[in-house]
Amino acid sequence: MFTVLTRQPCEQAGLKALYRTPTIIALVVLLVSIVVLVSITVIQIHKQEVLPPGLKYGIVLDAGSSRTTVYVYQWPAEKENNTGVVSQTFKCSVQGSGISSYGNNPQDVPKAFEDCMQKVKGQVPSHLHGSTPIHLGATAGMRLLRLQNETAANEVLGSIQSYFKSQPFDFRGAQIISGQEEGVYGWITANYLMGNFLEKNLWHMWVHPHGVETIGALDLGGASTQISFVAGEKVDLNTSDIMQVSLYGYVYTLYTHSFQCYGRNEAEKKFLAMLLQNSPSKTHFTNPCYPRDYNTSFTMGHVFDSLCTADQRPERYNPDDIITFEGTGDASLCNAKVASLFDFKACHDRETCSFDGVYQPKIKGPFVAFAGFYYTASALNLSGSFSLDTFNSSTWNFCSQNWSELPLLLPKFDEVYARSYCFSANYIYHLFVNGYKFTAETWPQIQFKKEVGNSSIAWSLGYMLSLTNQIPAESPLIRLPIEPPIFVGILAFFTAAALLCLAFLAYLCSASRKKRRSEHAFDHAVDSE
Repeated sequence: MFTVLTRQPCEQAGLKALYRTPTIIALVVLLVSIVVLVSITVIQIHKQEVLPPGLKYGIVLDAGSSRTTVYVYQWPAEKENNTGVVSQTFKCSVQGSGISSYGNNPQDVPKAFEDCMQKVKGQVPSHLHGSTPIHLGATAGMRLLRLQNETAANEVLGSIQSYFKSQPFDFRGAQIISGQEEGVYGWITANYLMGNFLEKNLWHMWVHPHGVETIGALDLGGASTQISFVAGEKVDLNTSDIMQVSLYGYVYTLYTHSFQCYGRNEAEKKFLAMLLQNSPSKTHFTNPCYPRDYNTSFTMGHVFDSLCTADQRPERYNPDDIITFEGTGDASLCNAKVASLFDFKACHDRETCSFDGVYQPKIKGPFVAFAGFYYTASALNLSGSFSLDTFNSSTWNFCSQNWSELPLLLPKFDEVYARSYCFSANYIYHLFVNGYKFTAETWPQIQFKKEVGNSSIAWSLGYMLSLTNQIPAESPLIRLPIEPPIFVGILAFFTAAALLCLAFLAYLCSASRKKRRSEHAFDHAVDSE
């Protein structure tokens, strides 16, 4: 019994020494592992660098009735409320006339595009060519060709599609857009460029401008004209001219209408056809809108080979017959004759009607007049906003000029346009005043503009903005202080070390408890003896 009692203290001291050193080592390793895990996690989260996701590009071809224009747009890959913040970076005018003029030789359309497309390739980084969408939108010229000869229109589009499929870009198709779409996209462009959808706050964040009203859009092309504006509360929602547009998280109730055959070129053809109908002569005619001392000759086909003038063709019509027009520069008669292009009586004096019986709510707010409207005002030496009296007096002065004086008045002289500016000015007057119901008080609210900043006011930008809703946004790129594989490896190693230390300490704790229980049982047995 004495032997057991004298050996017990030695055994207890040996066991304590045996357990103490591994325990300290395990605790130190566990503490170091926890510190390392916490440190690298904090560094990885709080020291990361957020990089912008870069730029995306898009290409739109505006295939109008008189010409095709190529636009290159770019926007941040991280979009604002699902709509890209788009800016124009390049513009190229395709040589020649519009694609609708290739109805008889559709195979020649790609040749016209080649020069501009070579330039576009240099505007978009080569590594982004494959991901850059390219769209072609054809407007009123192709709408008329499709109505006149659908096969020819399809062949023109087919030739275009074959060409662009061989290009390095992501071709999304060539389509004929409706007049309503053209009007809506023009309205979107005008308001976007005017800053009515987004603005930057003090923190350089894009926000919706508070209290800013939208601006109406007036567009004049070669074959059609469009009016678009946010309608008031009292509108006829049953008409197809009222639609809702969603942009940057806001919904707009929009009135938009496109007048086919009322573009500048087609309207003038209708005017010439009317002069032919009302003249006793069959080969020589006078035109009060052409300048004095100006003479020009056309074939009958030039005037009547269009759906817009088909119902005005004479009974014995030969498209090859030559007709001659002599300008008289009669400003008053020109104004009176141009008025007869519009059927104002069809509205029966209704306030909610423009002309030809077309519904239109009362105009409200400011407007921007672009494309053909701007070029006509510019020829009269006018731009921006001005009074109706100023427009009328400038029109009268221009229409009274002799043909030989026009090269001195026009900064860029082109015979085809110069001879027609008097007609165009009178056409604008009747369209705006008697059609859309602008008055002397509301006329100054119209701004005649070509572009804002470096971006052209054209439906193509609105088209691109709408299309970006369908392009997924990219998340910002994050540059981490520790490369992910290394971070995961360190995390896994020290996590395993911590878990092993915890397991070892748990084992030591369990062994210690068992030892104490056995010692307690031994002591109890000794006491019993």
